[in-house]
Amino acid sequence: MLKEFKAFVMRGNVLDLAVAVIIGAAFGKVISSFVADVLMPPIGLVLGKVDFSGLYANLSGTSYPSLVAAKAAGAATINYGVFVNATIDFLIVAFVLFLIIRTANHMQLAVVKSAAPPPVTKDCPYCYSAISVKATRCPNCTSSL
Repeated sequence: MLKEFKAFVMRGNVLDLAVAVIIGAAFGKVISSFVADVLMPPIGLVLGKVDFSGLYANLSGTSYPSLVAAKAAGAATINYGVFVNATIDFLIVAFVLFLIIRTANHMQLAVVKSAAPPPVTKDCPYCYSAISVKATRCPNCTSSL
């Protein structure tokens, strides 16, 4: 059983998948940092010095000065600012993946187009001589194809 598991793990596609998951997680962290630290501050400044990660709706009757204070008090909140940041993270990751997949598909099409041209001859199933692909009768044995 251990040998089978080792063979399974060492197959190329499993290793490729593991590498892709690790790189994807790291890419997600980079995008999250980009959104939280680079993209949202200027947008918040333009919209009137708003920090999106601190926007929330307080469901308890008590007033709190910030989201951190509300969480520390254990108040029920809807953190829609964090949701906005997560949505922007997702849209950026989805767009980048779209561009990567689109580029890979174009590269595959280029490889397929540059592949060998289709064959112009085939073997007759009766006498095994080479004949044109378009032939409906073998010129050697006169069999109908």
